[in-house]
Amino acid sequence: MTHKLPRMKVLILTLLMAFMELSALPAAFLGQVTFKDIKPMYFTLMLNFILALLICWLCQKFWIKSLKFGLQKSGLFSGLQRFGLPAVIATLAVAITFCIGLAPFDNQPSFWRVFIEGIVYYVGVALVEEVYLRGLLQNLLENCFENSKNAALYAILITSFLFGFGHVFGALGQPLGTIICKTVWAMALGIYLGSVYVKTHNLWVPIVLHFVIDLCGIPFCFSTSNQYPQIALVTSLVAYVLLGVYGLLLLKNKD
Repeated sequence: MTHKLPRMKVLILTLLMAFMELSALPAAFLGQVTFKDIKPMYFTLMLNFILALLICWLCQKFWIKSLKFGLQKSGLFSGLQRFGLPAVIATLAVAITFCIGLAPFDNQPSFWRVFIEGIVYYVGVALVEEVYLRGLLQNLLENCFENSKNAALYAILITSFLFGFGHVFGALGQPLGTIICKTVWAMALGIYLGSVYVKTHNLWVPIVLHFVIDLCGIPFCFSTSNQYPQIALVTSLVAYVLLGVYGLLLLKNKD
């Protein structure tokens, strides 16, 4: 998307949303909600997602009226049909290896824990991260490189690097190999999602695909371990790097 953007305003909104996601502020100051066996931090994070999206909506409506994400129904299903199958295959492969690596499962979560931690939470993750990374930052960078024929590529690569770097914080406490793998595959996923956004001009497509990819984490609800099994680590790395390569091929294809 190459329409003119008020760059400073978009940058400020991007940084604000990134800060809110990484810090869980201000929701972390509002106390903890406990329900069933759901970890309280998930309610805090989801509340912060709502606040971040509300701020973004208000900014777009009253402060950055020229900002267009491509949040329309048109092109959603055709985009998923054209570019979604590789993500579904990768998700199934990774989810299966998580089940194998985490077996035998030693936790019996309630329905509500699986629903909130394994599904609803990831809806929020997909919405917030795609809005500020692809919808805001990638569009901003592409706008900055508007005089280059490779503007979209540069924007995707920079955004994907930052997307991968951001995953370092969530992986702290894990073995070094896990941190490196998560960073690399997050960068690759960023390339895939960013390329799909460029090809479809519809932000709902990468939002849905991001959500689908994150569903592979559901098996962790049934385990007391938070460590990545080696088989799942290798499978994730291979599958997601291949998605990144696929994304680069999409960009190369001018169709």
